[in-house]
Amino acid sequence: MIKKLTILLLITSTVTAQDKGKFESYSNPFYGKIVSESDKYDKADKEEYKSFKMNFDGKQIPKSLDEFTIVEAENPISQGNTGTCWCFSTTSFYESEIHRLTGKTIKLSELYPVYFEYIEKARGYINTRGKTHLGEGSETNAVQRMMDWYGIVPAEAYEGKPSDQPFYNHEKMFVEFETYLKNCKTTNFWNEDAILSNIKSILNHYMGVPPTSFKYEGKTYTPKTFLTKVTKLKPNDYVDFMSLLQKPYWSQQEYKVPDNWWRSDAYYNVPLDEFMFAIKNAIENGYSISIGGDVSESGYSSTHDVAMIPSYDIPSEYIDENARQFRFSNGTTTDDHAIHLIGYKIDETGDWWFLIKDSGSGSRNGNFPGYYFYHEDFVKLKMMTFTIHKDAVKETLDKFKND
Repeated sequence: MIKKLTILLLITSTVTAQDKGKFESYSNPFYGKIVSESDKYDKADKEEYKSFKMNFDGKQIPKSLDEFTIVEAENPISQGNTGTCWCFSTTSFYESEIHRLTGKTIKLSELYPVYFEYIEKARGYINTRGKTHLGEGSETNAVQRMMDWYGIVPAEAYEGKPSDQPFYNHEKMFVEFETYLKNCKTTNFWNEDAILSNIKSILNHYMGVPPTSFKYEGKTYTPKTFLTKVTKLKPNDYVDFMSLLQKPYWSQQEYKVPDNWWRSDAYYNVPLDEFMFAIKNAIENGYSISIGGDVSESGYSSTHDVAMIPSYDIPSEYIDENARQFRFSNGTTTDDHAIHLIGYKIDETGDWWFLIKDSGSGSRNGNFPGYYFYHEDFVKLKMMTFTIHKDAVKETLDKFKND
């Protein structure tokens, strides 16, 4: 009996003695050496890239934000790694408009309009069977369209990113968005309900689900009722301007760039002198402006917080509508960034400078993070369009009625 018990215990012990696992950090030092040495080899004998930039030594440029007469505006916010300058600049513009109209300071959600602009981009791609442009960018008047269709929400109601994610980042999201839609085109699959449902799943994963109702200062609102009852913004009160020789002046025209993917033809096309008059007159009278154009220039410096046109590019006295159109037509002026014009100063020589609020990463490298000082020549030559309240440009709009 003892012998049998001993055998049984030995068998039991053998069966229950199982191996166990544990968590440990992966380590492959030799692979790390391969990568490190390969990087050194790849970089060997390669010169550091340097771009040709304007030398600002001795230039009389603004030295402080205090030099400017400034419209009420929220503090600058980074758009992170996203192509959403169009929305950050214009949301900031509408925040200033709310303050001008109501005296209230309300921080709006930049990503709420972005979410629905992606939905409409997908819908446009479906309806045109894959012929519309797919990109992260859009135009400043896209925010107006999205407000009109979907309302608006305060920032506290919709952040548009995971709460523990430090910066906005749409790199992976856009790859999934674009890849899925292009696959639909390849397979000739155009079921709108099914496609938009899948697009929403992608957006919801990276941005979160936008609210259909929320509480603000103790009251419940929908995005539409918040727009009308709290912000007092009326989307149809805002208009868009451009100045290009390629279309007849004093008429409404399409701004033909890829980011105007829905082909808006509501831009008031005016001569360059009128374009600049409208901007100066508006900011002098307390109206800010959402403006967009080209910022890839030799006289554009993120370390000096300044944008100028160097004389070796074109002397100031030669900047006119022909020089502007020439650069737009040959592609050296592109539609690559949108910003919020919130202030101005006139220096001792009579030159205008504009204070710019900028959500781009480059604006964080100088002494005034989130801001630039634009010389009037830069705006005149390189800024292509702007969005503004109709009352700010009443004098210009009246010329269209009388034309």
